[in-house]
Amino acid sequence: MKKELGIAICGLACCICSENEVCDGCQSDDCKDSATCVNRQCAREKQISHCFACEEDCRKGCLQKIKPYAFTQFIKRYGMDHLLECLKRNEENGIIYQRNGILGDYDEFHDVEQLITFIQTGRYKTEEDLQINPNGKQFG
Repeated sequence: MKKELGIAICGLACCICSENEVCDGCQSDDCKDSATCVNRQCAREKQISHCFACEEDCRKGCLQKIKPYAFTQFIKRYGMDHLLECLKRNEENGIIYQRNGILGDYDEFHDVEQLITFIQTGRYKTEEDLQINPNGKQFG
């Protein structure tokens, strides 16, 4: 985990992204998507650092996807430091942020509250939610 990269404007976890070897994160002026990123443009217009600092509950840009939206909601409730601690612990316990490409264990959810519980506990909420992820590990 590269904790210094922290969380992207939209809520994605730059600190554990598989691209963080060649990317300095969206806060960097070197970000290749800075000119087209809806979330970055909106945050700049509102003069806020991240989507979680906004009072609106919107689903613009990357927030249309469950992972960044849930991460943003998690930070609003519990703070960025707690999210980073949970992500680090989960990574150490074999939970994968990105497997091949951009999808991983955090993308297997359809319910934001279940994903937030998973972030906190590293476990699925109920037996019905228990799944075997593609790399064969079973959580819960």
